[in-house]
Amino acid sequence: MVRVIVDITDADDPRLADYVQLREVNLRRLLEEEHGLFIAEGDKVIRRAADAGYAPRSFLLAPRWLETLADVVEKWPEAPVYLVSEELAERVTGFHVHRGALASYKRRPPADLDTLLTGVQHGRIAIFDDIVDHTNVGAGFRAAAAMGVDAVLVTPTCADPLYRRSVKVSMGTVFQVPWTRLTSWPGDLAKLKQHGFVTAAFALTDDSITLDALTARRDEKLALIFGTEGHGLKPHVLAESDLIVRIPMSGGVDSLNVASSAAVAFYATRP
Repeated sequence: MVRVIVDITDADDPRLADYVQLREVNLRRLLEEEHGLFIAEGDKVIRRAADAGYAPRSFLLAPRWLETLADVVEKWPEAPVYLVSEELAERVTGFHVHRGALASYKRRPPADLDTLLTGVQHGRIAIFDDIVDHTNVGAGFRAAAAMGVDAVLVTPTCADPLYRRSVKVSMGTVFQVPWTRLTSWPGDLAKLKQHGFVTAAFALTDDSITLDALTARRDEKLALIFGTEGHGLKPHVLAESDLIVRIPMSGGVDSLNVASSAAVAFYATRP
């Protein structure tokens, strides 16, 4: 099959619909869920999505990227390549696409929770509960990948790991860390316990133990739970968790950013 390369000069060309107003979060959420797609930005992220086996719907490239990404494009000849100027890309997307390369990929069905939990190899998973900032979600996935966390679970109200900003901040590691979205929260904690996981919720409470105390336990399977940026985990989530854990602070700082907290916990609990 011969690859299709199309020069486009009109920002209203309907073939560019996947890329319209990428900064409009609510609009994009509806569009991406309805059409089962996500956007990868930058050559490294585009490559990582392709390497992970995601099938592209199309590519939106400045001409300078056509040769650089030729091997990726040629692997998927059925996906058209739309060549545009960087100025036109900015008009379509609503922001300056400084890397000049975007791709629209097809989403996959959510991973089955039981299958995912059964496949855990190193004994650690993370749960991101109601984290609404896409940057924090992406940074959390990047830390999970770097520290060998087996899987990430996101709760029903957590931001989309495949939203463009999450994917970009993660540097495409959202494609390599197995993950799924929970459908019953915190009810799904019971399923984790059935699979032998000790659930450890990170929060500042009077009955919390230190992170050092958690690591000293050497639990065979740990599910590390992190809450939303402002108020943290809700009381009913804490009540359903086996342990509440805090990271000791100094210097008058009461807590870390949620992505930083996750990175510290992932490192401390590594096998």
